[in-house]
Amino acid sequence: MLIPSQGDASAVMARAVSPPHFPVRLEELRGTWTVENLEPGERDIEGFQVTSLDVPHKLSRTYGFRVSDGTSAIAYMSDHWPTSIGPGADGFGEYHDNALALAEGVDMLIHDAQYTSEEFPARADFGHSAIEYAIGLGRKAGAKAVMLYHHDPDRTDDDLDRIVTSLNGTKPTVYAAAEGSVIELP
Repeated sequence: MLIPSQGDASAVMARAVSPPHFPVRLEELRGTWTVENLEPGERDIEGFQVTSLDVPHKLSRTYGFRVSDGTSAIAYMSDHWPTSIGPGADGFGEYHDNALALAEGVDMLIHDAQYTSEEFPARADFGHSAIEYAIGLGRKAGAKAVMLYHHDPDRTDDDLDRIVTSLNGTKPTVYAAAEGSVIELP
């Protein structure tokens, strides 16, 4: 496991993976694994080029990721809090240089999209992104598609279906992540 550097990675993971947050302690997990600090940068992991960069999140260090096999690429940004660096032109947050770099030209941007534009003003300080921000970032970075992720826990599958249907014809193409989702890349 690679943990964004915030001190001793093993200690950070041990706090997260322990009661009452998790039913077993770190040392009780089976398998062969290690916990290491992850610094921003590029690394080759089993034939994939993986780039990790800091993305805005006022309360803690958060990374976004870009993964490429040299032919296709995805970017993944969860817990992205773009208003922590300013409201941006539309009030949904600034398009941070690292977020743009990670998402540039990807086949799929998987992004935190917890709130609708109607919900966002009352929750702009909760540490997450608006759906419109995720789509705007994808558009500005030239992503081919955006997969909305990190949905509001009160949102139902039917709600998500309605949101995605309302975005038909949007560029880039918009999907909602769901358990069991399969992403096929060129």
